[in-house]
Amino acid sequence: MRRLLLALPFALLPLAVAHAHDEHDHDHDHAHGSLGAHEHGVARLNAVLEGKTLELELDSPAMNLVGFEHAASSDTDKAKVAAVRQQLEQPLKLFGLAKAAGCSEEAQELESPLFGSEPDGDAHEHQHSDIHAHYQLTCATPDRLASIDLSPLFKAFPATQKINLQLIGPNGQKGVEATPAKAVVAF
Repeated sequence: MRRLLLALPFALLPLAVAHAHDEHDHDHDHAHGSLGAHEHGVARLNAVLEGKTLELELDSPAMNLVGFEHAASSDTDKAKVAAVRQQLEQPLKLFGLAKAAGCSEEAQELESPLFGSEPDGDAHEHQHSDIHAHYQLTCATPDRLASIDLSPLFKAFPATQKINLQLIGPNGQKGVEATPAKAVVAF
């Protein structure tokens, strides 16, 4: 079921990005690259709320989170990777969710060449390292979950300047762009 839920945002992503680009087509030209492009300062987040299940899938260049992309060889680099992994292991501290929704973590999966893990079928050499985090939460009262506050994520990882979101929930599907100044995104 997990892969089925997550396949939907990817199927709808081109439509959402095109729509978001049309709405935000003022003075900056930012949507002309490949959708899967590795861009420092920019992360992607898919959020799917179906019934009581909230799925969050974050993809980010390692540069945004740890400050480098090479394999951690020094003690300093290894400590930084370990600290970032520890932060990523606490999704309820990174994503601001309404307490009234009663969300709790059910499962998580963290993948990155820096963590010594690779996404399936991606075992070749990387020019750039990415970090992929997938979380499955259960929300006791999902109708109280009206938005996601990404302020804690931006504060934890200040090199992240923009998050391209794909949201799917009871009110339909949309693509939006979050920044530290506009970090609360409504479902």
